Amino acid sequence: MKVNLLITTGMLALCANTMAQAPQGGAGNRAQAGAGATRGVMASIESATQGMKKMEGYFTFYYDEKTGKILLEVDKFDNEFLYFNSLTDGAGRSAERGQAAANIAKFVKLGPKVLLVEPVFAYRAVTTNPDEIKAVENAFAKSVIWGFTPVAMDGEKALIDITPFIVRDSQGIGGRLGSGATAFGGGGGRGARGGATASTGGGSYRVDETRSGVYLPNTKNFPKNTEFEAMITFVGGSGGGGARGGGGGIAPDPGAVTVKMHQAFVELPDNKYKPRKFDPRTSFNVFNYMDFSAGMDESLVKRFTRRHRLFKKDPNAKVSEAVEPIVYYVDRGAPDDVKKALIEGGAWWNQAFEAAGFKNAFIVKELPEGADPMDIRYNVVNWINRAGSPRAFSSGASYIDPRTGEIIKGVVTLGSDRHRQDYLIAEGLLQPYENGKPVDKRMKEMALARIRQLSAHEIGHTLGFTHNFAASPKDRASVMDYPFPKITLKADGTIDLSDAYAKGIGEWDKRAVTWGYSEFAKGVDENAALDKIMDETIKLGFQYIPDIGGYTHPASHQWDDGEEPIAQLDKLMKVRRITLDKFSEKAIVKDAPMSTIEEVLVPIYMLHRYQIEAVAKSVGGLYFTHAVKGDGQVPTKMVDPAQQWKAFDALMATVTPEALALPDGLISKIPPRPTGYPASIETFSGYTGPTFDPIAAAKAAADLTIASLLDAERAARLIEYKARDSKQPGFIAVTDKLLDQTWKAPLSEGYKGELQVMVNNLTLQYLLALAANTSTSDNVRGQAMLEVEKLKDYMTGKLASATDVQKANLLFGLSQIESFKGEPSKFERVPELTVPPGAPIGMPGMDFLGNATDCDYNQQ
Repeated sequence: MKVNLLITTGMLALCANTMAQAPQGGAGNRAQAGAGATRGVMASIESATQGMKKMEGYFTFYYDEKTGKILLEVDKFDNEFLYFNSLTDGAGRSAERGQAAANIAKFVKLGPKVLLVEPVFAYRAVTTNPDEIKAVENAFAKSVIWGFTPVAMDGEKALIDITPFIVRDSQGIGGRLGSGATAFGGGGGRGARGGATASTGGGSYRVDETRSGVYLPNTKNFPKNTEFEAMITFVGGSGGGGARGGGGGIAPDPGAVTVKMHQAFVELPDNKYKPRKFDPRTSFNVFNYMDFSAGMDESLVKRFTRRHRLFKKDPNAKVSEAVEPIVYYVDRGAPDDVKKALIEGGAWWNQAFEAAGFKNAFIVKELPEGADPMDIRYNVVNWINRAGSPRAFSSGASYIDPRTGEIIKGVVTLGSDRHRQDYLIAEGLLQPYENGKPVDKRMKEMALARIRQLSAHEIGHTLGFTHNFAASPKDRASVMDYPFPKITLKADGTIDLSDAYAKGIGEWDKRAVTWGYSEFAKGVDENAALDKIMDETIKLGFQYIPDIGGYTHPASHQWDDGEEPIAQLDKLMKVRRITLDKFSEKAIVKDAPMSTIEEVLVPIYMLHRYQIEAVAKSVGGLYFTHAVKGDGQVPTKMVDPAQQWKAFDALMATVTPEALALPDGLISKIPPRPTGYPASIETFSGYTGPTFDPIAAAKAAADLTIASLLDAERAARLIEYKARDSKQPGFIAVTDKLLDQTWKAPLSEGYKGELQVMVNNLTLQYLLALAANTSTSDNVRGQAMLEVEKLKDYMTGKLASATDVQKANLLFGLSQIESFKGEPSKFERVPELTVPPGAPIGMPGMDFLGNATDCDYNQQ
C-alpha cells in the first residue's frame, strides 16, 4: 500500500480539491484571554512570552511549560500556505489512522481579530480577466476555520493563543467513534476466536480537555514548515469498564479513546513548476480542478499529473544530470540489514529515471544524523515499530501543492515487522528446522528480497504512481503490482525460492517515468512527445489496470504470479499439496510449543487464496483497457467461453475433499494452545473448543472459492453476457455445474465426507444469500431462486435413499431453504468464522488508493 502519512507523525498526502473541513466545536471560536495583556492595553510579544520556550521556524511559536499553551507569532498576513491535518493514531474502523483533510490557508486581519481562512482552489477561473476571476471567487463560499483575538501585537506581528486550535477534534471523529468499532476480549481459548466481540454500542464521544493536550515530541519547527500535534481523549459513547482489556478494537477502555492528531503549516513552492497533462493510461495519480473560464469546446474539469519537480542541467541533451536530483532518506533506526535492503530497493527507481534521460537523478541514502524526518526538505522512508500483530501496514504519501499538483515531499511509512510474514511463509515451504543443522539462510534472503520490492513500491506511490495490477503477466513489469513470491518446484520435489521477488525496476515503470518525468528540448511540442511515448508503450504490449480491475479483469490481480492465472493456480495447488503432506514439527524452532505449528501452517494451507481470486475473474470476467479515442486499443472484450469453463474446473478442484484434507498425522500434532501462547488472528477459528478444527480450517479455504463463484456482481455479468452472446456460459449453467459437483456428487465417507458436507452447506448458503440480496438485480435474484427450487426438488427426492450422514445434510439444507422461503429478504447466511489475514504482508481490506493519497495499509 497508499498513502498519506508521515509515519512518525501521521501526516497525510494532500489533495487539491479536498474542501471538507472537520467540525470545529464551540471552544475554537472563543476569544483567547491575553497572557500578559491588561485591560485596554495590548502587551508586546516579548513581554507576553517571557519565560516561554521559543521555537523559531516558518511560523515562530512559544511553548509555555506552566500552562501547556502554544502561542503563535503571525507575521505573514494574506500569504497563502499549505494547511493540513491528519489522524496520527487510529481508533478501529470508525477512525482509521491516516485520514486527512488539507487545503491552502492564510491568516487575515478582521478588525481586532485574526482569522484563519481557507480560500477556494477547487473552482477557478484561469484567465487574465480580473472580473471573471472575481466572479468565480464570489460564487463559492470560503471557510473561516478559526478565529483568534491577539494576546499581543508588535507592529504588523500578532501573537495568538493557538492551543484550542491544536487541541481539538480536527478530524471530526467524535460522532463516528463506536459506530461499528469493537473492543475484543482477550481470552486465549480456541472457542473465543470465532469473531465474538464486545461491542461499544456506538454513541457520541466528546473531547475531554482534562485528558488532552499538546503532544510536544511531534510539535516542531523548521524553516519551511511548522508542525503541531495533540493528544486527544474522547469520552462518552456506550463503552464502559466491562469491555476493557481487549486492546484490539476501538481502545483498551472504549469509554476513554485517546488518539493523536497532527496539523501543519507548510510553505508553498515557487511558480517555476510546469504542470503536465494527465493521461489515464499512464498510472499516474490525477490532480484536478474546475476552470470556469474554459470555453464551450473545453472541459470544465482540468486534469494534470501529480509528480515531483525535476529539470535537466542541459535540457537539449539526451542524457543529463538533474539540476536538483530527487533524494530519499531512509530511517536511521531500521536494522542494518533491513536498512541496506530499503536503500537498495528504493534505488531501483534510478533505472527508470535513466530511461527517461536523467543521470543520477534519483538517490536513496541514509537520513543524516540529526536530521528530522518531519522537515519538509526531506523525502523520507520511515521504519516504524509497533506492538502487536506482525501484520504492520505500509504507506506511501505525497504532500502536494494544491495549486498545481506538484509533489512537495514524499513520505513512506513501513511497519517494522513487514518482513516477518514472508519469513513465516518460507518456514512453511522449506520446513528448515532440523536438530544439529544451522538456520537456513534462504528464509532471511526471501524476506529481505521482499523488503527491497516493498521499498520500491511505496516510494513509487510518493513519485505519483498508482497500482498496476496487470503487471505480473508481463515478466513482473511493475513494482507497483502486489507481488506473490515466485515458488519453483524442482524435479526432486524441493522448493526453490531464489527468485521469489523481483531484483530491479519493471519495464512498465521505466515507461511510466519516461512519460511523466522526461524533459523535452526547447521547441518540442510536449503534448505530442508524450502521446508518442504512450503510443510506443501500447505497441510494446504493456497494460495498466489499477485497483478498478477489482474482481473483473482476468489479467489484473493482487498477490499473484505468473503469466497465466489458471496454470499458476494448478501449480500452487501442487506446491501446497506436497508441502502439506510432509508438514511437520520441522516448521518450528527448537523448544517451540507444538501448537505453534498452526501459525506456520496457515499461510501454507491458504497459499492459493489470492490465485483463486485471480482465476475467478475469468468466469463472467471482462478484459478492458483505459483506451482513449484513436489509440487503437480494444476497450472491452468478453472472456472466451472455453477459458471460463477451464477456470471453473480449476476453481472446483480447490474444494474437493482431496484438496481440503490435512494429513491425519499432522492434525494429531497440533494440541490445544498452552499458557502464554494464546490463539490470535493468525490462527484458524473453529467449532471444537480448544482443539484444532480441521473442518473449520477447510471451510476458511472453501469459502474463498464458493464466494467467488456466487459473487453478486459476477452473477449479474454472467446473465448480461449470456443475453448478449448465447455462447457465453450464463449464471444458470455455471450454478447447475456447481451444484452437480457439490450437492449432487456422491458423498465420500469419513473425514473427507464431512468436508464435502461442509462445502455443500457453504454452496447452498451463498446461493440463498444471493437470492435474498436486495442490492443485486432482480434478474440475479430470480435465477438464483430458480436454482434453489431445482435443488430443493433434488433434495426431497434424494431423502428416501440417503445414508444417515447424507440425510442429515439434506435435512439441514431443506430447513435452510424453508427458512429462506418464509421471508427471503430477511434471510441471512450462517455467520462465517474469522478467517486469518491472507495478504503475504499486510492487513487485508485496508489498502486503498484515493485521489488525495496513495496508501498501502494492507492488502499491502
